[in-house]
Amino acid sequence: MSASPGAQTATLASPAAAATTAVLIPGGANRKGAMIVNEGSTILYLAFAATASVTAYTVQVAATTGVFVLDPASNYAGPISGIWAGSSTGNARTTVWCSSVSRPMPPRLADIAGTCYD
Repeated sequence: MSASPGAQTATLASPAAAATTAVLIPGGANRKGAMIVNEGSTILYLAFAATASVTAYTVQVAATTGVFVLDPASNYAGPISGIWAGSSTGNARTTVWCSSVSRPMPPRLADIAGTCYD
């Protein structure tokens, strides 16, 4: 069964807070948008790149309840990485929405949180 034109799917993940950079949302051409909620105890620094640092970042997300939404109109399809300031506890809650595709997702990609099958 094929998806309706414009149909979307969503993928959720909960990466743990860390003081080392990590890709929170991988890149994907079928990604239509994303949301990251910082439930960590310190500021989360996000970068539209493979790495982030507390001095080289795109946006800061406030501790405990901060939210970042990637506007679907931005058309940004690259990775979003993050790093928490200092010693943080908690998680980020990520949601990525993608265009539905009419073919099944290969198992190796289905296991990668936040990945849209391109």
